[in-house]
Amino acid sequence: MIDHNDKKVTAQDLTCIETQLGRTPRDVHAIAYRCPCGNAAVVETPPRLSHGEPFPTFYYATCPRLTAAISTLESTGLMATMNERLETDAELAGAYAAAHDDYLAARAALKMDVPEVDGISAGGMPNRVKCLHSLVAHSLSAGPGVNPLGDEALAQLPQWWKTEPCE
Repeated sequence: MIDHNDKKVTAQDLTCIETQLGRTPRDVHAIAYRCPCGNAAVVETPPRLSHGEPFPTFYYATCPRLTAAISTLESTGLMATMNERLETDAELAGAYAAAHDDYLAARAALKMDVPEVDGISAGGMPNRVKCLHSLVAHSLSAGPGVNPLGDEALAQLPQWWKTEPCE
């Protein structure tokens, strides 16, 4: 039985992620979200890579079917609509700012001081939407109710794991 809450990275996970990305994965700290099939779909990456480069993208989507579905959604103009709503809906803007804070807190839990990424989350948070991949990865990792725009995008995605077996 697959434990979908198991964040531990195994050699099998790293092999799967390498296949998903088409390259050797960099500094995978944990599996942030597993597909219903059990494979890694989102990984946690530390804010400083082992070779020294700062890396603000804590939640990184690796599943090619997931990322393709998100790319298709990005092409619909959804981000522009979300940005317009952020400008006029104070409640949404507040919830999105809270999502930014959640993202920073999760990354800070690694206790790595990386001044280059202080206050920087991903996807345009807290003021705009510029990458649905980051927002969906955050929603999948943090769970529902944390990132309202990530949750909205996730709700519009097809069940990417059902059409073909995952990598």
